Amino acid sequence: MRVPQCDVLIVGTGPAGCAAAITARRLGLKVTAIDRATFPRDKCCGDGLTTLALRELDSLGLTPSASSWLTVNDAYIRSPSGRELHLQLPRNRGQYAAIVKRVELDAELVDLTRDEGADVREGCSFTAIELTAQGAQVSLNNGESILARNVIAADGMWSPVRKALECGPAGYRGDWHGFRQYVKADGPQSRNLWVWFEEDLLPGYAWSFPLADDQVNLGFGVVRGSRLSGKKLASIWAGLLDRPAIRQTLGNATPQDSHTAWPIPAQLPRAQLAKGPVLFVGDAATATDPLTGEGIGQALETGRLAAEAVAREATPELAAVSYEVSARAALQLDHRLAKRLSSVLARPRLAELALLAVDTNDWTRRQFARWMFEDYPRASLFDPRRWQRGLFNRDGAWAESN
Repeated sequence: MRVPQCDVLIVGTGPAGCAAAITARRLGLKVTAIDRATFPRDKCCGDGLTTLALRELDSLGLTPSASSWLTVNDAYIRSPSGRELHLQLPRNRGQYAAIVKRVELDAELVDLTRDEGADVREGCSFTAIELTAQGAQVSLNNGESILARNVIAADGMWSPVRKALECGPAGYRGDWHGFRQYVKADGPQSRNLWVWFEEDLLPGYAWSFPLADDQVNLGFGVVRGSRLSGKKLASIWAGLLDRPAIRQTLGNATPQDSHTAWPIPAQLPRAQLAKGPVLFVGDAATATDPLTGEGIGQALETGRLAAEAVAREATPELAAVSYEVSARAALQLDHRLAKRLSSVLARPRLAELALLAVDTNDWTRRQFARWMFEDYPRASLFDPRRWQRGLFNRDGAWAESN
């Protein structure tokens, strides 16, 4: 029986996988993309989109039309001592931050991937992989096999592809814990984006991200391996809505679903990004930002970079090498800087002093907002070699529609 073939097989159709598939199709490659889920499906997430993520979505051709999509122009931060900062993003120059439910965003990306001509197979799981001289042969749960020149593994932190290739860190369970619940809130400030640097959560934080459907994504994230035990985390969640600062912001808050939790991987500098013809992207590459726990922008970017490498290089092995070089060039310095800053924020006094410096004047507040929301690579602020004309004054996403 003849085995189906493609240029690139993508395992996982979340943001990383869809970015890879759409990019590969536009570069003329034959693409098959599989996912064990059937869309729409929920994904535990804070639902926030940074400028990096929005620009990547814009370049993919996504239109911000989801019913829960809310553009963010202002962010409010509360320091460990209770000092409140109001940060403003640029107006009338496109979108620099937004919030949208992943159940909607991911489904729209899958639809866009299919519209681009990729062979998208939902409810289809990876079961095994064999590396060959021509690339890889992948077995699926329906008994079918597919030959692919390259495989892009966008299958999450627990990556079955990485496990099958025996190239993952043993016992790795992520760098952050994230907790999320949707609530209805009637407080006067509940329609604003809030971040609370509560002393017992540092270097993590609690958040309230409003959505256009009148719900709020409420949650908190903490660094794994901190002093917080599983029992303590459960206690924090149970009392989150009773914290004075959060209660004052949200008012009467009514849960709309049960809370969910998820691990967040952020070890890109130490991660193996490829093995043979297989390229790891998104959470499978542990590409999440170590400072904020945000990973959608990094997922979209690594997916795009992987597809570009496959289209550019003559052999599967060269594509893997090229991708690893480009992904590390794009993200590694930022990850290392974020890791250092996270250790600073772990100390309440240093976190307080850092936010006090941010609140010096309008200019420092504006620049910090753009830096925090990944308007430009964070490490470039400290490396003049990476400066280029317009780097610190770029438009946001969909600027033409403003």
